[in-house]
Amino acid sequence: MNKLKAWISAARLRTLPLSISGILLGTALANQDGFNDVTILFLALATTIAFQITSNFANDYGDGVKGTDDETRIGPKRALQSGLLTRAELKLGIIIVALISFVLTLILVYYSFGIENLGYILLFLVLGLFSIWAALKYTMGDSPYGYQGLGDVFVFLFFGLLSVIGTKFLYGNQINLIDILPAIAIGFLCVGVLNLNNLRDVQSDKKHGKNTLVVKLGFENGKKYHYVLLSGSFICFLSYSLITFQSFHSFIYLIFFIPVVIHFVKVVQTNEPRKLDPELKKLALSTFFMALAFYIAINYFS
Repeated sequence: MNKLKAWISAARLRTLPLSISGILLGTALANQDGFNDVTILFLALATTIAFQITSNFANDYGDGVKGTDDETRIGPKRALQSGLLTRAELKLGIIIVALISFVLTLILVYYSFGIENLGYILLFLVLGLFSIWAALKYTMGDSPYGYQGLGDVFVFLFFGLLSVIGTKFLYGNQINLIDILPAIAIGFLCVGVLNLNNLRDVQSDKKHGKNTLVVKLGFENGKKYHYVLLSGSFICFLSYSLITFQSFHSFIYLIFFIPVVIHFVKVVQTNEPRKLDPELKKLALSTFFMALAFYIAINYFS
């Protein structure tokens, strides 16, 4: 495999649709309130993709250095683990993409708020720096929070609340209390993808001292936690659509909970962690298409 393919592999492109789900939801909520700007949408998507790639590079590096990624790992091989990239190369890649993330954040907030709203610019730059820190500290450093069972909290905050609410605020400098429901819903689904990954890797993580929430709870309790996440997401989405009801078309996006229900049943029936690997893609894509359908429902059927 040449270097370009190695970098593409390390970027883990299959994770990107999930990362932009919150941007789509936040944009849909802004559009519903009459705010529409394609440039903000483009910049927000580019920024969140850069953050996700930074996180993926850092995760590859952190787990590789700590030995968590070894020959027993389930799923695609990592770039550092397999020797496709050296530590120095991957570290340089992390620095470059992190800088790109910050520059994109700067461009996005300046375009959205203008220099007259310096307070908003500074706030979002701080949030951007915090996002970069969170991307790096998930598995890197002496005490990464991903090894302490805190990954779920950060995914919920960044992929759910900040992604949705923050994106909407970029458009019109305002948010509504009801917006918290879809933000929580998509946050639960994103945490569900992480939890599914941790359920799959529970044996390897426990062996290498990566104390994810699943390692702390145990496999069976981790599954019950998964059921709560999926059920909670559906309840929040349904509640939002009922409260903001305009037409039955606004419920169309909920059709993508059908594959989630099928996934739910599969998890219930699975007792061997490694057999959960195929479910990761299913849940991630279901989440993305649900967000996309939510965006389409609000823009074209409301």
